[in-house]
Amino acid sequence: MWYLLSTRKTENMLASVIMCTYNRDKYIYNVLKSIADNKISVDQYEIVLVNNNSNDNTEAECNRFTTDYPDVKFRYFIERNQGLSYARNRGIQEANGDLLVYVDDDALINDEYLQTYIKFFEEHPEIDAAGGPIIPKYETEEPSWMSTFTRQLITGKLYLGDKVREFPSHSFPGGGNAAYRKSVFDKVGLFNVELGRKGNSLIGAEEKDIFDKMTTLGMRFFYLPTAILYHLIPEKKLTKEYFDNLTYSIGKSERIRTKNISTIKYLKRLVMEGIKWAASFVLCAYHTIKLSPKKGIKLLQFRWNVTKGLLGL
Repeated sequence: MWYLLSTRKTENMLASVIMCTYNRDKYIYNVLKSIADNKISVDQYEIVLVNNNSNDNTEAECNRFTTDYPDVKFRYFIERNQGLSYARNRGIQEANGDLLVYVDDDALINDEYLQTYIKFFEEHPEIDAAGGPIIPKYETEEPSWMSTFTRQLITGKLYLGDKVREFPSHSFPGGGNAAYRKSVFDKVGLFNVELGRKGNSLIGAEEKDIFDKMTTLGMRFFYLPTAILYHLIPEKKLTKEYFDNLTYSIGKSERIRTKNISTIKYLKRLVMEGIKWAASFVLCAYHTIKLSPKKGIKLLQFRWNVTKGLLGL
């Protein structure tokens, strides 16, 4: 049973909404607009946008936003080092707020989003980080092979119910909808630049690395059901090419992350992979019995690609 240790409210917390972007001019204006349309005073937050070498119309779309919303504190930076972790770290360095809220550049947020985070961290100074639901919004129809596990993989879907609660063991906020006290990064360090997206590469696990370090230090992070992010899923993310690239990259990311910790950590991850293979066969059989063999086959493809990435094949 979890419980909150304090409801002491501090005053005048400033939130820095950090958005790291690479070639997402199709979405960027509407993401920024959803932030500006939040039910909150403009003096309670700033937007820190880090352009990671986009070669599309991102800058023009940002200029359009500042013209339409001149009262919003909007700060624009270009990070020349290619990689999401470089961009996220630049956001930390440039942010003025004590609360850092990361919002993906291909998403929309609900109008209670910032109010939810600011109020929670003001009232609970003992909590270090938080995250909210991530709800996929498809630009096309969801494919027939999609199951609970592949949906989480492709779309980042996260939903733990409608109650505030501490994240369960081995679970953590999604990287595109996460808020941290800025002081967290003084204690655990910045995002690992060996991890995270780089251009069109799908390497990830940089946020998992941060939350693992936080857990080791006894830091706590909570799920806030009213801080909702809607993740926009284009058709290209539902292709076989994207699926194979993403799942292989998950394994490669885990190989990099665990080896950076220790050889023993990597070997334990290999053992866990064997356990996950057994579970995947069970789930495949289940979906086959339920007359949904495509879902089961996709899970085995997922596991095979992750294993190859984990072994460096």
